[in-house]
Amino acid sequence: MDKILIVEDEENLGITLQEYLSGKGYDVRLSQTIKDSKDQFKKFNPDIVLMDIGLPDGSGLDLARELRAENPNLLLLFLSALNDPDTKLAGFEIGAEDYITKPFALKELTLRLQKSLQFKREIKESLKDCVHGPLKIWFERFQVEDANGTIIDLGQKECAILRELYSNQGKAHSREALIEKIWGGDKFPSNRTVDNYIVKLRRWCETDPQKNIEIQSIRGIGYKLIIKE
Repeated sequence: MDKILIVEDEENLGITLQEYLSGKGYDVRLSQTIKDSKDQFKKFNPDIVLMDIGLPDGSGLDLARELRAENPNLLLLFLSALNDPDTKLAGFEIGAEDYITKPFALKELTLRLQKSLQFKREIKESLKDCVHGPLKIWFERFQVEDANGTIIDLGQKECAILRELYSNQGKAHSREALIEKIWGGDKFPSNRTVDNYIVKLRRWCETDPQKNIEIQSIRGIGYKLIIKE
């Protein structure tokens, strides 16, 4: 049974979500403040967090960063009335699987949650640990190791992009194709979001002067991953 922590200060919405998702077979807890959320996170150890951004004692974005640092494998979805692109981008840069704008239908939430869970399982099952020179990839752990021996945690989307490029080595991927594959048909994120994730992945592989793994830019298209034979 997947465990969900809902962080939502709007009491009626929080209770509705808790009852609805409990009825779908999830083990659900509800918190309305950052302080209580931190306490429940340690005690409950959820697999999934549904996070509001505007909380009475601080920002849900800051809280999400803390929780992801404690558990890099956490499945994170934002539920927020804030619809501006910069806030959405900040959420995805933290490693959120999805950003759902209020108001939303409960059925839509359920479908997008199920899609995120399925995608996470596919990542864990699809590729085993990979070693290329000093560079290492642990897809199941959502981690990579750079040429200096530093282990780097990856968000779900970063890991998904790396998996897609790695699984199709030498093939050019457009930004639009990556968005469609990894985020589905949502209008957000933008190409800029993909570029930001690629920057982090490049920093990792460029620590290897031998370029055993290289992510190349394809002008006017997107990116491809090359592995040195």
